Amino acid sequence: MTGSEGRNDPIAPKPPELTSPWRTPARADLQAEARAFARDTVLPLADELDRHKAEMPRTLIDAMAEKGWFGITIPAEHGGLGLGVFEYCLVSEELARAWLSVGSILARGQGLGTQTLDAERRSDLLRRSARGAWIGSISLSEPNAGSDLAGVQTRAVRDGEHWVLSGTKRWAGFAKGADFVEVLARTREPEPGEARSAGLEPFLVLKERDSFPTGMTGRVIDKIGYHGFQTFELTLDGVRVPESDRLTGLYGDQGADADAGGFASVQRGLNIARVHTAARAVGVARAAVEDSQAYLQERVQFGHPIGDFQALRFALADMAAEVAQARAYWHQVAHLLDQGEPAESESAMVKLLATEMAVRVTNQAMQLHGGNGYTTERRVERYWRDARLTTIFEGTSEIQRRIISDRMLPRPGS
Repeated sequence: MTGSEGRNDPIAPKPPELTSPWRTPARADLQAEARAFARDTVLPLADELDRHKAEMPRTLIDAMAEKGWFGITIPAEHGGLGLGVFEYCLVSEELARAWLSVGSILARGQGLGTQTLDAERRSDLLRRSARGAWIGSISLSEPNAGSDLAGVQTRAVRDGEHWVLSGTKRWAGFAKGADFVEVLARTREPEPGEARSAGLEPFLVLKERDSFPTGMTGRVIDKIGYHGFQTFELTLDGVRVPESDRLTGLYGDQGADADAGGFASVQRGLNIARVHTAARAVGVARAAVEDSQAYLQERVQFGHPIGDFQALRFALADMAAEVAQARAYWHQVAHLLDQGEPAESESAMVKLLATEMAVRVTNQAMQLHGGNGYTTERRVERYWRDARLTTIFEGTSEIQRRIISDRMLPRPGS
């Protein structure tokens, strides 16, 4: 019996389950909770708001905060869940399966903006971060400094007990809605023989939600995807930051060494950000596979569901295999990071493979949906638009290839 003969009910997509050696009861419960939240709460909002380029409501952010997800990686003694990169990515994959930006908003917690020199204040900020009351925006890139962060030219000039920041920053997501903006700025030029990144430090710019502080203005960048929160180009003109708000690290890196310099902490944080991006890309690609599986049974041509045609069945099989491969790899790399390994090459590899996979899989999903996929009536066009960004942010695919190849074939003097 072949084709649709004898099949009475459509076969529902079966979301992946955690398998050995990564599965624990606690992780399985966390995954199930995030999956149900994504399906029942996030997906309807995404379907309603994304096509209008609208922002996710604050009530959605508050609901995630109540679950403790902004403090997944924050130690329990500071009010967090005390879990690792693995659990952080596990939740983010599920949320991104519904809407990429919701999988991303969690990165604005996790101890971001807490690396102050004062231990008592740091503890207080960590508790606020863990409960979703200290959500930030991170502003590294500039119009002429993206992949090459060592080229940052925003200036921080010392004025007594303050620093005065001036320059232009670009790609600051959620900057207006945030409680603070972390800004990477140059305090001095590198000395002869120093790395180009010498003199770069992160600063904490405090602000009220839904407004900008004195000296900072923002222009919304009109994106083709990644809706759910706005992304800004920021102009800083004499923004004053007290010395107490010069930070020792970025990305919530609790292990940052103040003597290592701010830029070194950026590099550490980017390894976590890259595996996080891989997990989000897997979530988006998985959505495309699951929707395609349903559509191939729904759409009838030539008297058969199009899922009866071998070419389309094989395309779906290839898509599913690629998603499973990328998921298995992010599991492995997240585990390495949780074990304290730097995993710099591995983080670059998983980011490269997972995001390029997401572009291929969502593109193929558009093809399987035919003309219907090229409308806003189907979710697949949203997956397609969002997947394309994953190969660009947190370091382009070309930058990942450079990281990998430079560690395989070191250049003289590097």
